[in-house]
Amino acid sequence: MEPEEWIKAFAAELGTEPPSTEQIDNMLKLASTAAHSSERLAAPIACWIAGSVGADLAEARVIAESIAPQQPPD
Repeated sequence: MEPEEWIKAFAAELGTEPPSTEQIDNMLKLASTAAHSSERLAAPIACWIAGSVGADLAEARVIAESIAPQQPPD
């Protein structure tokens, strides 16, 4: 099953609409920032926290980036 199909079916089973393409993009960017700043474990939990409080995903990503450790220049 393609991811888009799975997400649509999962959302339907929960009685809601699937996220938009923009929401998915922002969620993946948030997850990436969380995972690369800490551990992979942080990615789904950061998305859950943002979703549970109804945070705008783009704003949540900016917050995640602000607390990410700064990478030293190459």
